[in-house]
Amino acid sequence: MDVKHLTGRIDPNSISRNKEQRPNAQNNSEGLSFSEVLNRESKLNFSGHAVKRLKSRFISMDSRDMQRLEEAVNRAEQKGSKDSLVLDGDRAFLVNISSKKVITAVDMMELQDKVFTNIDSTVLTKREL
Repeated sequence: MDVKHLTGRIDPNSISRNKEQRPNAQNNSEGLSFSEVLNRESKLNFSGHAVKRLKSRFISMDSRDMQRLEEAVNRAEQKGSKDSLVLDGDRAFLVNISSKKVITAVDMMELQDKVFTNIDSTVLTKREL
């Protein structure tokens, strides 16, 4: 049984840009990598850099996380934002709003003492407990 079946979350250790880069990567039951699942199941795209950061920082995303992120991007788009920092609990995502592309992902450990530049908005999400 894989992590998705046990926790409802996608295993960040299965992330790869493509299958050739990680021939031993674990895939979901359909044979797709984590980044392919993220990009297929979402209206958002994840840059290669963002996928690497999700993996290296052990940030996992489930469908509710993706929905909150999409809603935050839609809210920023309605306000005319171009580049937005989305704060989602103990994680942050830098998103290019016009292309709906997640540029990078940061966890709480990385958030301390950081400065985000070249953003024109910040969106706070409401996580359900």
